[in-house]
Amino acid sequence: MFEAPDQFDINGLLTDDQRMILSTVRRFVNDRILSDIARHFRDGTFPVEIVPELGALGLLGSNLEGYGCSNIDAVSYGLINQELERSDSGVRSFVSVQTSLCMWPIHTYGSDEQKDRWLERMVRGEAIGCFGLTETGHGSDPGGMVSNVRRDGSDFILNGGKMWITNGSIADVAIVWAKLDGKIRGFLVETGMKGYTTRDIHNKYSLRASVTSELMFEDVRLPAANILPHEKAVGLRGPLSCLNQARYGIAWGAIGAAMACYDEALQYAKERKQFDRPIASFQLVQRKLAKMVTEITKAQLLAFRLGQLKDEKKARHDQVSMAKMNNVAMALKCARVARDILGAAGICDDFQTGRHMCNLESVYTYEGTHDIHMLIVGEAITGIRALA
Repeated sequence: MFEAPDQFDINGLLTDDQRMILSTVRRFVNDRILSDIARHFRDGTFPVEIVPELGALGLLGSNLEGYGCSNIDAVSYGLINQELERSDSGVRSFVSVQTSLCMWPIHTYGSDEQKDRWLERMVRGEAIGCFGLTETGHGSDPGGMVSNVRRDGSDFILNGGKMWITNGSIADVAIVWAKLDGKIRGFLVETGMKGYTTRDIHNKYSLRASVTSELMFEDVRLPAANILPHEKAVGLRGPLSCLNQARYGIAWGAIGAAMACYDEALQYAKERKQFDRPIASFQLVQRKLAKMVTEITKAQLLAFRLGQLKDEKKARHDQVSMAKMNNVAMALKCARVARDILGAAGICDDFQTGRHMCNLESVYTYEGTHDIHMLIVGEAITGIRALA
């Protein structure tokens, strides 16, 4: 049975409501996801059957207000991401994309008509969203995108493509960013529109329990009602503000993956015997475990403080970058050390550490690579922009 590391009594910092949310999601993960997630990873399938349950628990759009959303605080939202990624990065990615990258821009930048059409259904899991920014040739430099829109009467015509899109082929609506008159704008592209097709990416080493797709647009006609109308959605600040929301959730989610690896390694080390002693009794193994739990604790404190700042509306984008950068790197290192403690057993999917290790390789890269976040922090502390 999983025992969450909590060396500095982080639980004691939580409110009663936050502890209740943590307990509820932890129980859901234990009861409904963990027993089957290894099979989904092995088969390369996403457990779509849990989507209505995620909606019924109020986990979709949980940090938004109105339209049936739970309107919870930032720390509670972080705890949800932590527990979901404790099961698998693909599960957390689904909720993160649905909430932060699709529902949030509709809620923040959308028209009343767009909100009424989509949000309540997305809260319940009856409609799924995805987010189209990255292109094959434009990952860390989204401003160089080639996807474009031209006006045709009162409509818009979209051409181009997007790559590495979570939820792509199962989404009912895609938030797609493309250039209109030289400026980046957001559009709602709906499944079934003529000229809009998707193709799933297979043979992945990582995020196998997640749908990853390519989106293709060939003269897709979009009515004027499908553009995100808010002026703050114009330019790169539109999609980057969405990513900032998602990166916050990742900073917490990575802690969950690290916790899962640490707990598995700790329990294994107590049971596995060599030289007639449990390997947990050896100094080198204890050092590895002590380093892991120390780094997890530091990440917990970083995420918790960031959540407080976010609730106070004081969180800066470079603080989010620091947390995403640090916590994902920490989790990936924990996964590798845990695999080392597990020995040869760590390469088999009877244990979850190898799965988390593979997944975290993607999390380390997506939604801003580790190096890009490093440069964001660097610019914040020097005042000098290192990116072109």
